Amino acid sequence: MASSSSPIVKVKPFFSNNNTRISSLHASTSYFPLPSSITKFFNKTKFATTITAMAQPQRSAMQYNQVGDSNLVVSEITFGTMTFGEQNTEKVAHEMLSYACEHGINTLDTAEMYPIPMKKETQGLTDIYIGNWLKSRPRDQVIGKPGRYVGLFGEFFYDPSKWRQSVPFIEQLRAFQELINEGKVRYIGVSNETSYGVMEFIHAAKTEGLPKIVSIQNSYSLIARCKFEVDLVEVCHPNNCNVGLLCYSPLAGGALTGKYLDIESEAAKNGRLQLFPGYMERYNNEATSQYIEMAKKHGLSPVELALGFVRDRPFMTSTIIGATSVQQLKEDIDAFLTTERPLPPDVMTDIETIFKRYKDPTTF
Repeated sequence: MASSSSPIVKVKPFFSNNNTRISSLHASTSYFPLPSSITKFFNKTKFATTITAMAQPQRSAMQYNQVGDSNLVVSEITFGTMTFGEQNTEKVAHEMLSYACEHGINTLDTAEMYPIPMKKETQGLTDIYIGNWLKSRPRDQVIGKPGRYVGLFGEFFYDPSKWRQSVPFIEQLRAFQELINEGKVRYIGVSNETSYGVMEFIHAAKTEGLPKIVSIQNSYSLIARCKFEVDLVEVCHPNNCNVGLLCYSPLAGGALTGKYLDIESEAAKNGRLQLFPGYMERYNNEATSQYIEMAKKHGLSPVELALGFVRDRPFMTSTIIGATSVQQLKEDIDAFLTTERPLPPDVMTDIETIFKRYKDPTTF
């Protein structure tokens, strides 16, 4: 179970195409095929290719980035599926997966523990929904779990008393090496990881000739910046360890959309922070309100501000967005492709002004 005392640290190997259900321990990222016209274009281009969205001239380009020093090229948007099976029916889930694929998203994030919040009755439904959708599609999948303690989900400090024995880094990489040799795995990455963990994985790979991690999936948003920006950004820099960031919760569980400002609104009542009392409550804070007001000042929607900010960060490889409807997914994709790129200097100045006052209000 994911908690501050028992976090999920996700290492992700790809699995073979002959599985009909996603066989995962905790988390996975899948890379499904782009439309054939885009695929042909990629055959002539190494990476970081810009592709213009078809039939939507008002949009800018969907960008594709290389993941670390792997050969993977992923869309700047990753579709997160955490709500499948709790807030989404399988029919709606399939509609959203198809919409995402048709609009150039080639990266999918899921987890064996999904949907969230975890319930015995629903656990695993996300994987089942995605697996059923993938049956007729070629795909690669990733997964793994070392259970080391790290401070997560609102914890600011590392608590030495919570240290526990875990699977050694070298042993984990050796297991993934076997999967790579068997053709079941292409690349591996980590999630909810620290600088210490990233460096240990890198060191073990280098000294033992084992596979290197190519990505890190951590929380990052307007109100959760410090844990990555303080030192992980240096570790992951292309000139250092070259590990690509796939950020999750860019909208802070939906708080940065502004829908919870009016708790009586229909959107708020249907949102996870209202449906599951106490869940992600750290995202409701004064800083969130300040960013929403600032977005209005600049003629931006809260979603455009929040997603535009993470999109433009120089260290961002892909941003994971979740949705409970096709319309919500469309709004998120549009925020990436229609908002001025990069955000104007005066917008960034106001963001930094709020940040200096509040820093990371999501930490306890």
